[in-house]
Amino acid sequence: MNQGPRAAARNRAALVAAAREVYAELGLDAPMAEIARRAGVGQGSLYRHFPDRDAVVATVLEENVRQVEQAAAAEGATLAEVLAVLTWHLVESAAFIGLLRAECATVHREELGRAGELGERVERALRGELRDRGPLPAGSLMLAVAMVSGAVTGPTREDRERRALEAWALLGVEVGPVRPFSG
Repeated sequence: MNQGPRAAARNRAALVAAAREVYAELGLDAPMAEIARRAGVGQGSLYRHFPDRDAVVATVLEENVRQVEQAAAAEGATLAEVLAVLTWHLVESAAFIGLLRAECATVHREELGRAGELGERVERALRGELRDRGPLPAGSLMLAVAMVSGAVTGPTREDRERRALEAWALLGVEVGPVRPFSG
């Protein structure tokens, strides 16, 4: 039964969650129809919320970055907890990994600029957690994140998480339980 405008916020949230899942499995070139199908909505609903593929990707990336920022800003947050949220997004979202490696990708100039801005926000959030640990060379923090993101491979979520945690451990970095930010 069509619930019209009352279902708009719920449909949008379902589309974002489905996009994250589909991108993790099939990459950023996944069919838009698959995102709509997994969200349990029609393609018309998908296109009412997101006019094109770039809009879906931008929304997923923005939400990922916002959650990392929120985790870093939470009272009493530790670096291990913030890295746990970041790692969850690396494991769950191929779009997020693409963001962190945008300088290596073939992208349009405006997409590269947007990716750079989002990457800088992630770095600021992490640096805020490191302020008492002394200065780090410019870019070294995001280099470590990019190195870990390169290890996030595997056919299952469990495989990708295990490899991410192994990569952090090789760098000598402690990461808390991998989870999304829940407030």
